[in-house]
Amino acid sequence: MVRDGYFYGAGFLAAAAVLGWFATVWLAVPCVLLAAFFLWFFRDPKRLIPIAAGLVVSPGDGVVTECARIETAAGERQRISIFLSVFNVHVNRAPVGGTITAVEYKKGLYLNAMNPESAERNEQNSVTIRGEDGVEVTFRQIAGLLARRIVFSRRQGDRVERGERVGLIKFGSRVDVILPADAELVVEPRVRVKGGSSVLARLPGAGR
Repeated sequence: MVRDGYFYGAGFLAAAAVLGWFATVWLAVPCVLLAAFFLWFFRDPKRLIPIAAGLVVSPGDGVVTECARIETAAGERQRISIFLSVFNVHVNRAPVGGTITAVEYKKGLYLNAMNPESAERNEQNSVTIRGEDGVEVTFRQIAGLLARRIVFSRRQGDRVERGERVGLIKFGSRVDVILPADAELVVEPRVRVKGGSSVLARLPGAGR
């Protein structure tokens, strides 16, 4: 479990104890239910990480909402967007192994994460990882309608492994993965994925 779960859970349980002792047990019930929700929400299950070369795994749990070709300053790329509802695990994982070459946080709005404009206008954190083969993959933690805090626990220059826990987005949100134009996608919209274990794509030159 993520540490935040214990923090929120303990707080609401303490409030429940106070209300139950000084007021009535019925007032304590909502606090107990909220404590249970936060303990469940901040769960952090173990995942089986694929080990084959060249694979890109999902950075989060959710539903693929879009697979699109986009134009960037570096040229054409492919983008996979994944929507995380309040019911999904919100721990984020590195989609590939390698060295973090850039971390860019940007303040913004809190549009519904299902809205395509959220990719550009919402609060977000963009992380670029360069693998051993020199191919770069970027993933973005994008705040949603309910999210108010993006957590990323690594820094530029750090080495990460594929599927490694690297952050968290609190409550409903979205993650995008930006891939080379010639990457082979193996998912499509409406597919459910799990962070760290579901394969999204194969990078150019990866073994088949």
